[in-house]
This record gives sequence, structure tokens and C-alpha cells, in this order.
Amino acid sequence: MMPPLPQTLLPLTAALAIAAFTIATGTHAANSEQIAATTGSWPVIVDEDDAPDGPLVINGCELKPGASCPGVDLSHADLRGAKLNGADLTGAKLLRANLFGAELKGADLSGADLRGANLEVAQLQGLVARDADSTGANLDYTRLAGADLSGANLTVATMEAAWAPKAKFVGATFVGTHMMETKFYNADFADAVMEDSNIPYAIWEGVHMENCTGCPVDW
Repeated sequence: MMPPLPQTLLPLTAALAIAAFTIATGTHAANSEQIAATTGSWPVIVDEDDAPDGPLVINGCELKPGASCPGVDLSHADLRGAKLNGADLTGAKLLRANLFGAELKGADLSGADLRGANLEVAQLQGLVARDADSTGANLDYTRLAGADLSGANLTVATMEAAWAPKAKFVGATFVGTHMMETKFYNADFADAVMEDSNIPYAIWEGVHMENCTGCPVDW
């Protein structure tokens, strides 16, 4: 046990304690002011809804069924599950756009740029995409019944297990295209060009192949 401080040292000890407390509180206050000044420049994060109400609008195009947006630039747009049935997207730029599971029944994409676009499991019944550039596009498991892709470029595109009865591919180009298990019942491949494509288990029953280069006429 330490001996008690002499009476003469008590005032000095108290003074030192008060001085230390004053310095500490002053430093704390200064630090608080500095922190407040610094953090004041940081933006405040506010939670927002992931999907705003109403149709999606990109580059002035209100993306909804029946939309009329010829030539609109939708490159790299996230359009997963979009409902664009009957839309006019002629000449639209859809480079690498994500249209996974989208609905484009009866839509017109003639002359559109669909290079690298993802249309996997999309509903494309009655789609018109004449002369569209679909190089490298993903059309796996799509529904293309009655669609018209005449003159389209489907080079290195993939159409695995797509359903395309009565679809038109007149004059279309298939180079290195993946079409395993695709169903082409009664489709029209007249004047089409098919080279180095992968077609195991594809069904060509009733397909019209007049003047088609490379079509599997003896399948």
C-alpha cells in the first residue's frame, strides 16, 4: 500500500489532473470538428427501389408492348424479361443486349444489330427480323414458331434446342452456327447458306431447302 501524498503536493496533483482533462477534452473536440468537416463531403447513401414504377425508358424509347422505337440504341441494355410484343424496333441497335426470357412475339426487328445479344429462352413467335445481324447471338431454347429471319446473318450464333416450326430463313447465313436439337418442322431454308455448322439431332422434317448451300438434304 502506497503512503498518502503529503498535504503540500495535493494542490499540485489536482492542478495537473485538471490540466490533463482540459487537454484531452480539447483534443477530442478538435478531432470531432475535423471528422465532421471531413465527412461532410461524403454523399449520403439512400436506399431506392430496384425497379422504378412504370415502363423502362432508354434513349427516349418507352419499352413496352407495341412500342414504336425504330433505330433506338439499346446496346448492352439489361432487358431481361422485357415484354415487347408487337414492338417496332426496326434498325435498332441491340449489340450485346440482355434479352433473356424477353417476350417479342410479333415484334419487328428487321435490320437490327443483334450481334452478341442474349435471347436465350425468349418468346419470339411471329418475330420479324429480316436482314438482322445476329452474329454470335444466343438463341438457345427460344420459341421461333412462324418467325421470319429471311436474310439474317446467324454466323456463329447458337440455337440449341430452339423451337422453330414454319419459321422462314430464306437467304439466311449459317456459318459455324450451333443448332443441336433444334426443331425446324416445315421451315423454309430456300437460298440459305450453311457452312461448318453443328447440327446433331436437329429435326428437318418438311423443311424447304431449294437452292440452299450446305443444307442437310439427306438428313
